Amino acid sequence: MEIISPNNARVKEWSQLLEKKHRTRQHKYIVEGIHLVQEALRSKAGVESVAYDLDKGIPAELNGLDSADQPVEWIPVSAAVIAKCTDTKTPQPVFAIVRKQERNAFAALLEQPDALVMVLDGVQDPGNVGTIIRSADAAGAAGVILGHGCADLYNPKTIRSTMGSLFHLPVIEGSLEELLPQAKSKGARLLSTSLDASLSCYNVDLRVSTWLVIGNEGQGISDATARIVDESVFIPMQGQAESLNAAMASTVLLFEAMRQRS
Repeated sequence: MEIISPNNARVKEWSQLLEKKHRTRQHKYIVEGIHLVQEALRSKAGVESVAYDLDKGIPAELNGLDSADQPVEWIPVSAAVIAKCTDTKTPQPVFAIVRKQERNAFAALLEQPDALVMVLDGVQDPGNVGTIIRSADAAGAAGVILGHGCADLYNPKTIRSTMGSLFHLPVIEGSLEELLPQAKSKGARLLSTSLDASLSCYNVDLRVSTWLVIGNEGQGISDATARIVDESVFIPMQGQAESLNAAMASTVLLFEAMRQRS
């Protein structure tokens, strides 16, 4: 059944998912655009329903992506409904409502030998968080940990910045003071970055179990996290830039780890 009015009760419920408190309450989030909806469906990420522009029809890229073990409700909606439920200036003709999935992914990370894990400590910019998840996926990392104070994983801007990588590897939210000691007890080495470090990231062995910790854009890692970290490294630079932003620094470290491991 098509939905035309943006004042429809169901549309109101969907549009509320643009706010974190409602994502938490409903235990759902919105994915916007053909590519991200396609990735969510392919990854069996818990897609509940797909709303598409009734004038344009179901995008061809999405045909055949639902299955008997993943029943999805397909709902034609007006352009006004799409505009109300998305936060981009030029909305794409489709969005999906996805259920948050509870997985004990952290326990699996702890047991994975020589795991490469990206840890974010208070990274507040959604674009940075999403880009780091994307880079972690590209470099073959085992997972990403988001500590308290990070941008919300399910913020639409964060999701867009992942370009679908959110669905490719485990991303875990939690307290670093609780999670990192568990990683150390399993033999993981915790490395952070610092401009004052004496060890170059190119002179440290990243082939062993390594958890790379990146801190807040302005303040770096917290004092509590610093007390847990084993060692700090610096990224050599030849130009005049004082530093790299969180996403760029993470990407350099991840791809150096990938280079060593390959």
